[in-house]
Amino acid sequence: MKVLLINGSPNEDGCTYTALCEVAGKLQSHGIETEILQIGRAPVAGCIDCGACVKTHRCVFDDLVNDIAGRIDEFDGLVVGSPVYYAGPSGQICALLDRLFQVTGRRMAGKVGACIVSCRRGGATAAFDRLNKYFTITNMVVASSQYWNQVHGNTPEEVLQDIEGLQTMRTLGENMAWLLKSLAAGRTAGVTPPQYERRIYTNFIRE
Repeated sequence: MKVLLINGSPNEDGCTYTALCEVAGKLQSHGIETEILQIGRAPVAGCIDCGACVKTHRCVFDDLVNDIAGRIDEFDGLVVGSPVYYAGPSGQICALLDRLFQVTGRRMAGKVGACIVSCRRGGATAAFDRLNKYFTITNMVVASSQYWNQVHGNTPEEVLQDIEGLQTMRTLGENMAWLLKSLAAGRTAGVTPPQYERRIYTNFIRE
């Protein structure tokens, strides 16, 4: 089993990374392989709704999105981490996830998803809510923790002093490991994945 952790902060070794490492450490203690992917400081293009990915299953912007999408079947779980900017996730992570989930589509179903957010003081729950929506619209299994998945601090050193936040990260890793193992055991026992109806699309315009 393998989990991809995406650091949506431009600071590769900052507060978000510190929190992700806490989750990764707990997953590794259960024998689950982890990989942390850094978005870094390069600009990430937003979705332009061109529709090309519907046919090609690739984004017209050939960057990290296509790299991740090309490997998505390697991963059983996904953890997305972001700093909190103006009570929301970073622009880079939202742009990346908008395009990634459009490209991968149904391939996300059945994977275990979770997000973590890092803030100096406020806005954590709004950012947390925004990120969770990617998982709950694609039939992913969402891992939870003992509290909302957030750490507080303005520097990695301050995050390391947030003992409740770090415990929340470890509990998230514990729960995620349990879910991954349970899903694997179910597959071994012959439990088949959900069979979905054909998707119905509606809008709210009525004549």
